[in-house]
Amino acid sequence: MSEMMIEATDVTKTFLISAGFFRGKKALHAVNGANLRVDRGDVVALVGESGCGKTTLAKMLLGLERQTSGKIGIQGKPVDQLGRLEIAGLLQPIFQDPYSSLNPRKPIGSIITLPLRVQGDPNPGTWRKRTEEMMELVGLPSRLFQNYPSQLSGGQRQRVAIARALINRPQVVICDEPTSALDVSVQSQILNLLQDLRNELNLTYIIISHNLAVVEHIATRVAVMYLGRIVEEAETETLFGNPRHPYTEALLESVLTPDPNLSVPDTHLGAAYPNPLEPPSGCTFHPRCAKKIDPCQAQMPIVVNMPTGHVECHLFADEPEYTE
Repeated sequence: MSEMMIEATDVTKTFLISAGFFRGKKALHAVNGANLRVDRGDVVALVGESGCGKTTLAKMLLGLERQTSGKIGIQGKPVDQLGRLEIAGLLQPIFQDPYSSLNPRKPIGSIITLPLRVQGDPNPGTWRKRTEEMMELVGLPSRLFQNYPSQLSGGQRQRVAIARALINRPQVVICDEPTSALDVSVQSQILNLLQDLRNELNLTYIIISHNLAVVEHIATRVAVMYLGRIVEEAETETLFGNPRHPYTEALLESVLTPDPNLSVPDTHLGAAYPNPLEPPSGCTFHPRCAKKIDPCQAQMPIVVNMPTGHVECHLFADEPEYTE
């Protein structure tokens, strides 16, 4: 059995949001009972519309936000019992915008070396050598050591961000839209680099992305989020070839095909994305679902386990439960 790196069980994150003057505050469940398991060597993609809770879930895994309820474990240890430096030694993020995530006043050598300083590496005499080795590993020539981020291209800046994340050899890297701010030609270079680094350093990835083509190319498993819940999770080939949840089907149908003879696809989503402060009753997707049945409006769907993952949908409530 694969070694479990991260496990999130019934995780909820609730924020109190002002409802307006004299109206008090309302609870917004950014993540609402999410379940996720990530094994060593996995590339798990979190997909879904903006505001569905992907980044909030990632922040909780990184220890940057504390969950309101539920459990998060990193290699079997509760995340709230780990110190920030201990989490940073195991998990590292790569952010969406490689320019805003880098200090413009520091040369890139200093930026990449920073985690060694913060985490108290005991051999400062080796920092320069280790940094140059990491630069070479991500495709940056060592002559750029004293250059500033403003002197680099977008692709080079993202390579700096990757080098900084990997300098202390973490085991899990969380990539939040790692290529969305880059030109298309550079995106493929960064994706191939991430693949090569995964193989060379035995890394595990969690990738947040709206780009389903990127997800299909790089992910081994996909988790689909809607209004704070993971409504379907499966191996990539299975999910793209045979999606079960109607929302997953709609997401896949929304991908534009570069064919001038084809019109804009009809995703059958109907109503607009619901207000997360006032989520629908029952299955929260039912107002937009073309396949809804009577129980959808009043009852939350149960989790149905399947051989390659799980789905939360009333349409599959009568299917036999799969157990390992």
